[in-house]
Amino acid sequence: MSPKLRGLSPSQAAAKLGISTKALRVYEERGLITPDRSATGWRAYGAEDMARAARIASLRALGLSLAQVEAALRGDVGALEAGLAAHETRLCAQARGLAVTIERVRSLRSEISQRRPRAPVESTQVLAARGDAACAFDLPWPWGGECFELREVKTINYITGPLGSGKTRFAKRLAENLPHAAYLGLERLDKPPDFEAPLEEDAALKARVEETMTWLIQDGARKCDALAALIAALKTDDQKILVIDMVEQDLDQATQRALMAYLRVTRLERPPLFLMTRSSSILDLGEPDDDETIIFCPANHSPPMFVPPSPGGRGREAVATCLAPPDVRARTAGMIAVRPCTA
Repeated sequence: MSPKLRGLSPSQAAAKLGISTKALRVYEERGLITPDRSATGWRAYGAEDMARAARIASLRALGLSLAQVEAALRGDVGALEAGLAAHETRLCAQARGLAVTIERVRSLRSEISQRRPRAPVESTQVLAARGDAACAFDLPWPWGGECFELREVKTINYITGPLGSGKTRFAKRLAENLPHAAYLGLERLDKPPDFEAPLEEDAALKARVEETMTWLIQDGARKCDALAALIAALKTDDQKILVIDMVEQDLDQATQRALMAYLRVTRLERPPLFLMTRSSSILDLGEPDDDETIIFCPANHSPPMFVPPSPGGRGREAVATCLAPPDVRARTAGMIAVRPCTA
């Protein structure tokens, strides 16, 4: 083993592999890799660790759950075939979506070519060709009615902010004004669907929910009614953009991580998502990429702002102060820090 590779720290190893340090920790928690430890207890990734982690990352990129990755590493060809078959199905769905977008682009090009040279092209036509949606609306109270414009919709969009910032009202107004959107509030937890009950009215939906639940459980999620309610909403075939209130509600940390891994793997199979959250396991600032965006609602009720996911972006530190692990979120649920009254 070369000295250079022997001494790779988690951040160095993650950068070399093109994954996050959190992913490396998850691999280790599942027993997929066992990096060496220095005399002071620091992890050190050697050549064998890096080769194995690279294979794991490649299998994950193909849409396999952690359980399927474990089986594939053991040489279980059947598990690998099942995982690849499911990923092929997802890729076919993505290809169909791309074909629709290509047809929109061709249609717009044809329309442009038939116009006068200086005839303007409306921005809404370009958005339609890209398959994106956009909207503009007046912000509700506690704002003062300022106009908010959403110019581009990414595949995953986060809405966050401190308690009392108005993010719930913002999310509802967004769902009302965004074309083909629906708001999924916390009432989904009042009478969550019984995952085990047969869905006689929609056998196809039942199959999709069962397949997704199996993937998530294999990836470390805990089966619960809150997760089943989310899956049922995500898998309903109505092609609506979902704006989801506190997506982490009643989900433990492992379930939140598994859910986000799944949403990223399947991002091109469904319409975009808007996830309202204050959990660092849902919105991990080390994870978002260029196809994700963050909408931050400030505590001073200035208009919501877009925060780039890349390090050093304007507003990123403010977003970080609003996020916490699930155990902290559970301990402080519904609490707002206020100055006590003095006599």
